[in-house]
Amino acid sequence: MTRRAVLAPILAVLLVLGSPLASGWAPSPAAAQQAVPFDGDLRRLAEILGALHYLRELCGAAEGQKWRNEMQQLVDAETPSGSRRAQMIASFNRGYRLYQQGYRTCTPSAETAVRRYLQEGAKLAREVTARYAN
Repeated sequence: MTRRAVLAPILAVLLVLGSPLASGWAPSPAAAQQAVPFDGDLRRLAEILGALHYLRELCGAAEGQKWRNEMQQLVDAETPSGSRRAQMIASFNRGYRLYQQGYRTCTPSAETAVRRYLQEGAKLAREVTARYAN
């Protein structure tokens, strides 16, 4: 699966669900603190990005901060505040630390996890877009 094939659905989610300001609507501070129906999916996507950030570097992908930057784009597009933002960041960190604690070298298991996360992330992005876009 190419980088473009993986990132296209994620970026589509960012554009469709992204900044409320892009659509001319700005949430009230109270509304910004409330959970939205796809928060669980966004937290899972953040966790996947964290895992990929660690595993891709471990396995020699030489992508630098690519997956961290993708997470930053997700946060920037969604513009969560308060606890929503903290939960998304905690999910990214959890995904990173989970593999950091268990993997010191790239193994076939780590490579399998990378492939599965790329697939799951792309699928999740497509599903969120299909379910909540409008």
